[in-house]
Amino acid sequence: MPRIAGTDIPDAKPIRFALRYIYGVGPANCELILKEAGIDGQMRASQLTEDQLAQISTIIDNNYLVEGVLRRQIAQNIARIRDIRCYRGERHRRGLPCRGQRTKTNARTRKGRRKTVAGKKGVKELK
Repeated sequence: MPRIAGTDIPDAKPIRFALRYIYGVGPANCELILKEAGIDGQMRASQLTEDQLAQISTIIDNNYLVEGVLRRQIAQNIARIRDIRCYRGERHRRGLPCRGQRTKTNARTRKGRRKTVAGKKGVKELK
């Protein structure tokens, strides 16, 4: 299993799909990396030579934020907007959607499982 940018990539898949296993490399970045390296995207990861793997690895290291560095940067950005207490920071703090989605229904991914609140019991009227 080849290792690029600290991540094991599957060797049975074409390299254009295998590179997507690296956090921070999506379809568009993958195509740019392969074009710059001059490698056919349909080649299997196992068919690549050590030189080609090293070339892809250097391109990724020099031009892209990936893996731990990218995760750390995202976490720092979220911490910064929390600290300045802007609207988005408050939404992150409360665990609610930050980008304007509705919350009356849906939003279960951010809010978590439903918390049932007991309804108000009817008071019997005395005559």
